Amino acid sequence: MQTLPKERHYETLSYLPPLSDAQITRQIEYTLKQGFYPAIEFNEDSDPAIHYWTLWKLPLFNAKTPQEVLAEVQACRSSYPGSFIRVVSFDNIKQCQVQSFMVHKPNAARY
Repeated sequence: MQTLPKERHYETLSYLPPLSDAQITRQIEYTLKQGFYPAIEFNEDSDPAIHYWTLWKLPLFNAKTPQEVLAEVQACRSSYPGSFIRVVSFDNIKQCQVQSFMVHKPNAARY
């Protein structure tokens, strides 16, 4: 029987293989269709006890296409390659975060 290698799991979708940019784009597309506002956060440490991550710019209130958000993800990746990066989505009606998923882990080809 083959088992998965031991590694820390993070956010939504963390039990799946690393997401490609096309898969990240589809998740962001879903976020925008639901009327949620995406934002990008990064942090050097992935300890689950750390609840506050640094926000990459302001939430993308004016984003209309997934490509706009993905461009910001790629800019964050190039500026902070040694950090964990995630996309979070906020619901302005419920006034809370409704989705988050990891888009980059340091020392990994893609996630």
